[in-house]
Amino acid sequence: MSRVRVFDSTLRDGSQAAGISFSVQDKLNIVSALDAFGADYIEAGNPGSNPKDLLFFEKAKQLTLQNAKLCAFGSTCRFGVEPAEDANIQSLLGANTPAVAVFGKSWKLHVTEILKISPEENLAIIRDTLRYLTEQGKEVIFDAEHYFDGYKNDPVYALSALGAAVEGGASCLCLCDTNGGCMPWEIEEITRKAVESFPAVTVGIHCHNDTGCAVANSLAGVRAGAKHVQGTFTGFGERCGNGDLSVIVPDLMLKCGQTTGCDLPALRNTALKISDIANIHLSGSAPYTGANAFAHKGGMHIDGVMKLPRSFEHIPPETVGNNRHFLTSEVSGRGTVLPVIQKFIPNAEKHSESTGKVVEVLKQKELEGYQYEAAEASFELLVKKSLGLAQSFFDVTFFKVSDDVPYPNGHMPSSAIVEIRVGDESRIAGSVGNGPVNALDLAMRDALKNFYPAIAGMHLTDYKVRVISSGSATDSTIRVLIDSTDGQAVWTTVGVSTDITEASFRALTDSYEYLLSKNRSEG
Repeated sequence: MSRVRVFDSTLRDGSQAAGISFSVQDKLNIVSALDAFGADYIEAGNPGSNPKDLLFFEKAKQLTLQNAKLCAFGSTCRFGVEPAEDANIQSLLGANTPAVAVFGKSWKLHVTEILKISPEENLAIIRDTLRYLTEQGKEVIFDAEHYFDGYKNDPVYALSALGAAVEGGASCLCLCDTNGGCMPWEIEEITRKAVESFPAVTVGIHCHNDTGCAVANSLAGVRAGAKHVQGTFTGFGERCGNGDLSVIVPDLMLKCGQTTGCDLPALRNTALKISDIANIHLSGSAPYTGANAFAHKGGMHIDGVMKLPRSFEHIPPETVGNNRHFLTSEVSGRGTVLPVIQKFIPNAEKHSESTGKVVEVLKQKELEGYQYEAAEASFELLVKKSLGLAQSFFDVTFFKVSDDVPYPNGHMPSSAIVEIRVGDESRIAGSVGNGPVNALDLAMRDALKNFYPAIAGMHLTDYKVRVISSGSATDSTIRVLIDSTDGQAVWTTVGVSTDITEASFRALTDSYEYLLSKNRSEG
């Protein structure tokens, strides 16, 4: 087994993704998460490009990192300007990081057509920039921009760019598939040549995902001898994104016989934390970290996993901090519902009366249009109610929703009235909201909050509507899915009706009941 250094560029390359914008505090929080996970380097931005990155590096001086080296990013000096006089180079020094990543041109096309200088002049600025920075005590990682395209165009010149970086004192030569257009076999062949040409220096790999091959290309680079791999956590980045470290790292450690300094059981939580800070949704189908990575639906799959997990799972889910899930549907049967029933009746068996009862109720509900594989909270409530184990927290004795006359500004509000009964007490509440579902949610919260203060800490995060049958366009069965959170857990509930408001009401009611049930069991 050999050690691969993990270089995370979420805060620099990842921030270039569409829709991503990190505050200074966001960046500090991500640094803490990556350091705890065990990244070797955290590329945190370009201090010469914007005031936010300058402020970040100023605040980052107060950080005490346990595992990672913070790394500032910038380009080689401008042609005709000495490194000591170049403002961007000085900003790299001012960032006060132990390591710097400097990119330079290795493709003649960019040298002559973008920089508008000669090939020899480009080699000189690479050499001079890196020599100056190493003389200032910096560990310098050279990012050979467009290296693979450059090599395919002129291999001698591409290797000369790496040679200039070595002469300047680079500790690592990172080969960049900047346009993301290479195939794994090209990456492996070209990387191997660089490894053979510079045996005394670490070679790294940096891949983009424009052909969907960034992970495969990164692994191909390591296979060829690269000992430094760059990427972003969960893979977001410029255009189609970067190599996804939340896939690359476990692939290296579990499939490729490599070691890293990363804490693999913390992988899923790290991916969730970074996705949350970045305000993006971690895909359910994400390898290793997604909610569906170890989710099973087919009856034979579930039966096999329950008997021998490795029969349908390539690794134990806890290896990467994930969990096994059984998705509930008509194709799953008793094997699916049994683990849920056993939460409440530990000695329940597959062919017990309670299991059969839940299966029959499930089939009836699915006949009505319910689907629970994406709504585990509603399914848990269904199981409890079917077994007579559900506590009644409240009853809605009446509700009414209506659209109101437009305001002078043209906005069309909705109003809702609900009556809630808790034990022997009743409460009526009304609210105006931005649409009928919002109005109903606000009214129900108002009615429940005096009985259950925990409701105030809960909010809805997503609302989805599906048309699941249609005799005619206006006589359709509607399925509503609602995601909710209390700031710690996230759960999904479902409601079905031919009326969208009633379907929403049923999903909302389940969401409140699940929160109260969860709090009661935890208390």
